[in-house]
Amino acid sequence: MAKHAIKIATIGGGSGYTPELVKGFLDRYDEMPVRELWLVDVPAGEAKLNVIGAMAKRMVKAAGKPMKIVTTLDREAALADADFVTTQFRVGQLPARVNDENIPIKYGTLGQETNGAGELMMAMRSIPVLIDIVHDMERLCPEAWLINFANPAGMMTEAVLHYTNWTKVIGLCNGPDNIRRDIVKALDVDPARVYVEFIGLNHLVFARHIYLDGQDVTAHVIKLVTSQKQRVDNPGVGNWDADFLQSLGVIPISYLQYYWKTKQVVAEEQRAAAHEGSRAVVAERLEKQLFDIYRDPSLVTLPKELKKRGGSGYSRASCNLIYSIYADKRDVQVVNVANNGGCLDLAPDSVMEMNCVITGHGPVPLTTGHLPQACVGIVHEMKAFEQVGCKAAVSGDYATALKALTINPVVHSDVDARPLLNELLAANEQYLPQVDFTKLRAADILK
Repeated sequence: MAKHAIKIATIGGGSGYTPELVKGFLDRYDEMPVRELWLVDVPAGEAKLNVIGAMAKRMVKAAGKPMKIVTTLDREAALADADFVTTQFRVGQLPARVNDENIPIKYGTLGQETNGAGELMMAMRSIPVLIDIVHDMERLCPEAWLINFANPAGMMTEAVLHYTNWTKVIGLCNGPDNIRRDIVKALDVDPARVYVEFIGLNHLVFARHIYLDGQDVTAHVIKLVTSQKQRVDNPGVGNWDADFLQSLGVIPISYLQYYWKTKQVVAEEQRAAAHEGSRAVVAERLEKQLFDIYRDPSLVTLPKELKKRGGSGYSRASCNLIYSIYADKRDVQVVNVANNGGCLDLAPDSVMEMNCVITGHGPVPLTTGHLPQACVGIVHEMKAFEQVGCKAAVSGDYATALKALTINPVVHSDVDARPLLNELLAANEQYLPQVDFTKLRAADILK
């Protein structure tokens, strides 16, 4: 890619995380001049977009960089001639996430936004929107890279690659970056001395090998974790059974607790829902506090409260990725892309989260061979759910959605899945235009 000043369009620009993204681009401005950063949102998010836009402009002015900030509700104007498009939108915003979490809990199962029934609903709301964005990009910025951070990131990438003709798409999550940072902290060394090999799916990834100066120190780091001397990827990992984790031989991302500690996590989520509220309810309160802070006309730096929101730090991953493509840097980063032989246990066109060399022509997966035997089953099971769930999101077909929910590892029951799916669909009707609710009601499936 030519080293020219670039235009970036961020869809979901009213997100509370956007100032962190702005800071990332400002920090790299001398190496990667962002000529224009367009922040686009939907009418329901206009008030937040205005707050974020004002904050972003203050940050740019304080940095003294000639980066133009444009806020708009016109997606086509934002996409026109963009070099990179980043997506971080949340259809239905946090109230929809509250339903994703609280409705499944009523049925004794999990409803986290990237796990279980909540993931299916998040995908069904979000995938059609992302596909529409891709169709706009085909007309307006056909050479751009699409960098998706919106959850569920793995499924979103899978859907673009399987249901559109677009290939320049990368799914991104800061989970592996957080794990690597904590591993470096555990070893108490210069980050440049550490290499971590990741393999798996988004929010189902494993730190398989950890190298320090070329020497395998995986067992040593696992011992540090199981001895409680260092928590890695909070929450969850620090309290795995020591014998189990040592036998597993890898460090799983904390989201594995939803599959391997299901009973305990359901109990905790039921307790939280009855007291301080589910994670989505807490996030709503934190977001309100954060936006009250952003409204301060003197604020030009990231507030410490942003770290409490969860997901903070993603700008480091997204800005590093964009810069490495822009500069043809050829460094190694962990991204969600088509497997293409990187892992021998999944098909080449299955999207995986893995180490890739980031070049000017995109990510090149690094070969890892086979997954550890103990991990391959859950990865296959979740990949089947992701692929069936993508089909349900695109088609709106009820039976396909029921199949996806039934085969999900935290549901595993068609008897339980049907009433749960029905209530979730009813709660999300305004966000699911691809679902024929009239037909479902006529067939007496939905009341």
